[in-house]
This record gives sequence, structure tokens and C-alpha cells, in this order.
Amino acid sequence: MQETILKTNDLTKKYSGGAGIRTINMALRKGDIYGFIGQNGAGKTTLLRIITSLIHPTSGNLELFESSEERELILARKRIGAMIETPAFFPKMTARENLEYYRIQREIADTNEIERVLKLVNLDNTGSKRFNQFSLGMKQRLGLALAIMGDPELLILDEPINGLDPSGMIEFREIISKLNQEKQITILISSHILSELAQVATRYGIIHQGKLIKEFTKEELEKNTQGYITMKVSSAVKAGEILSSAMNPERFEVHSTEEIRLFDCHTDSSKVIELLSSNGIKIYASNEVKINLEDYFIQVIDEIA
Repeated sequence: MQETILKTNDLTKKYSGGAGIRTINMALRKGDIYGFIGQNGAGKTTLLRIITSLIHPTSGNLELFESSEERELILARKRIGAMIETPAFFPKMTARENLEYYRIQREIADTNEIERVLKLVNLDNTGSKRFNQFSLGMKQRLGLALAIMGDPELLILDEPINGLDPSGMIEFREIISKLNQEKQITILISSHILSELAQVATRYGIIHQGKLIKEFTKEELEKNTQGYITMKVSSAVKAGEILSSAMNPERFEVHSTEEIRLFDCHTDSSKVIELLSSNGIKIYASNEVKINLEDYFIQVIDEIA
């Protein structure tokens, strides 16, 4: 059984304006890349700020590395690296000079730490280039380098790829995967760019209007977003009866009076068409439908609306 790195218990944060989070119960296991999904204002950043002690909850509590007492949490948070707000870097200093400032501030004794983290985020060749000359992608990677100084066990990232161009997103994604797989860092990452999140996350949580409404694994997502072929037919009910005698009922669905959906049987679609036609079912249209994380997110939100 995987060790639980983070657990929240009825975590709530109330604001006078009404925004915040409500009774959040979530668990983050060792080795996860947990994709935190939600619309703007849903409460993602509020939760991340509570976890890192930037703000305090109105009620509820959390456990970090199985510690829940206040003194224990202070020590546990030293095992966390975070990039929630843009770090304050000195514009006319180099990447190494900026990180040296924070190394001293954090009392990290190992002088090789700066080179280690710069290499991990592919910034070890920036030389004398100043921070104000960095591209947005370079600035984001320097922020990540700062977050992983001290070799944290848990890394928390809030919208780290926001504003990056496609190549920057790909590079950041590869770094995240490397940190998780090679350095065994557990990662909690929020992003509204779901196509990118879907390529790295192993577990997901959807937050909506301050409440965590669904958690699921990568495998469950793949099962719920499998593509299908939709067929417009003269009688879906009769078509369903015919198909029931020829294939596993889990491989098709009578979706409406005139539509059937075929799952996991793309290679058999021609046989299905032949079978239905020979039994008097007229087929008016046949199309392949692909579902992604964005579609699934909207579907989950619509179900509770």
C-alpha cells in the first residue's frame, strides 16, 4: 500500500466575498502526479496556499507525511517545494546568483545544490545571462529550480505552464516527468491546460465551486474517455436486440431511439453494419467520436449542474 503524503480533512476556507473551499477531503499518495483541475475561481490556489501555510483554513485540518500537529507540520513543510506565486528574482542577476541568494537564505549548506537543480531544469548553460533577459519559459524553469532546491519529497505547482508556448510546455512536461520518475518526487500540479495535464498526471481531482467533486486515476480516465463509433439508425432498440445476440453488451449502448454507440470495436464496425443491414436496420450515418480530459471534465461538471 502506498504511503499517504498529504491528506485533508473537511478543509474549509471562507471569505467575506463567498469564494473559497468547502469541506475538502483528498489524499495524495507517494509517487503520484496529482492533476488538480478546476475553473478559474474554483478554489485550486486557495487549497494549495493552505497546504503550504501561506494562508490558514477557517476549519478542518490536514496531514503531511502522516503528521497533523502544528509543530510536526512546521517540520513536514520543510519537505515540500512549491511554486504557487511567481518567485521574486533579482532582474539584473544571473540564474546562479539568484539561486545563491536563496541558498544562503534557506541555510542550504551544499554549494553544489545550485548546479544540481539548474541541470535538472536545463538552465545550466545560461552563463552570465541576466534574469530580465530570460524568456517566460526560462523564468518558469528557474522558479521550478528554486522549488526543488533542498531536494523536496513533495512538489506543489500552481499553473506552472500558464503562458508558455508549445515548445515550453513540452520541455516543462518532460522535466516534471523526470522529477517524478527519476527523483521519486510526488507532485501536486494544478493547470487549466488539460491536454498537457493529461500527458503527465497519474491521478486527478476535480474541484468545482470550492468542493472536490471527483477523484480518479489515469486508468479510470482512460476507461471513461474511450472513443466510440456512433451510428444513426432507423431503430436503435431493434438494433440493440440484434447486437445483443452477436456481441458483449458492454461493447455497445443504445443511446437514443435512433442512435447506438459501439465501444472498443473499430475493426468490427463493418461487420456490425453488415449485420444490422441484413436484419432490416437502415444506417443513416456512422462517425468516430474521440473523448479527452477536457470533454470528461465538462461532462462531470454538467452532471452536477
